[in-house]
Amino acid sequence: MRIYCTGCGHKGRISSRAEVTRGYVKLYCQCLDAKCGHTWLSELTFIHSLRPPAQHLDTLLVERIRNLSTAQQQELFEQVGSQQFD
Repeated sequence: MRIYCTGCGHKGRISSRAEVTRGYVKLYCQCLDAKCGHTWLSELTFIHSLRPPAQHLDTLLVERIRNLSTAQQQELFEQVGSQQFD
């Protein structure tokens, strides 16, 4: 991850971080230009997933199938079994 000084635009570095939660971190930053010397606080936060992790999809799918009635499960498995995959 690259970070740039908000004062002069030169590259900066993260000198330390404080994890507030797993999805929210405070980043203490310094400008690498000795003439500038700017220090600042940035925030890094999780917003949302673009694609859920594969494990979660598998878990959700199994859970959804288990919540179906036996007849619905049987119908689903028959439909999947009769599909031709390329």
